[in-house]
Amino acid sequence: MRIGLFPFCTEYSMPIDKLAVAAEERGFDSIWVPEHTHIPASRATAYPGGGELPKEYSHTLDPFVALGMAAAVTKDLKLATGICIAVEHHTLTLAKTVATLDHVSNGRVLLGLSGGWNREEMENHSVQYATRFKKLEEQMRALKEVWTQESASFQGEFEQFDNIWSWPKPAQDPHPPLFLGGSSDHTLRRIVRVAEGWLPITTNPEAIIAKMAKLDDFATEAGRDPASISISIFAAPPKDEVVMKFRDTRAERIIFQVPPQDESETLRRLDRYAAWV
Repeated sequence: MRIGLFPFCTEYSMPIDKLAVAAEERGFDSIWVPEHTHIPASRATAYPGGGELPKEYSHTLDPFVALGMAAAVTKDLKLATGICIAVEHHTLTLAKTVATLDHVSNGRVLLGLSGGWNREEMENHSVQYATRFKKLEEQMRALKEVWTQESASFQGEFEQFDNIWSWPKPAQDPHPPLFLGGSSDHTLRRIVRVAEGWLPITTNPEAIIAKMAKLDDFATEAGRDPASISISIFAAPPKDEVVMKFRDTRAERIIFQVPPQDESETLRRLDRYAAWV
């Protein structure tokens, strides 16, 4: 099982280029950076983790600029979003950005996606909260069309374009894998329909392991090989008992969070995490 990192990249964190180099030197396989274009000051939407929203949520770097910096100073490290709030992006622009990053990094992008949780944030992007997951699924299908077709078109409820050309195409064949966060049955079925991977957040390992079995059942029912869906355990507690619970499952990766701290504290944390590598 591989070990990845989920760094909350901010202007007061260890610089992303230095972090990426340190991660690759220690044998971590991937970095997964988050995204919030902004946090509405109203704070009407409750933080899903409970209590006050941590300060770093309103300080996140743009994920694709940050990953571009990481790409320039590494050779093998996977460059991932954890997660990209796709519904806040124009799909054709997102397709271009991701394809460019995959091209310049020689095929190292993993695209973690979600419909988001902050109602006011997405409404500031003119996105309707109630239909965000329908829009997300259309976007995922549309991204694949742009990446794999010489002349791409898509006609849906939320996404419409006809006969467009867009290069570069991604370096990965056929395209960077799409991962979805969440753990509802609706999410698991959506993964079976349109994704290549699942990013479950780990608050209860036993519950996630049970959901892994359910995902495999859904895939089998739909005529899809469960092994074609990659599983990466996201934001896992850095504890031996958690790692051991997932080591003997079919999860291919476990991802540990890296809080926004200075360089010396971050390097000490990476050294502790590297014991599992």
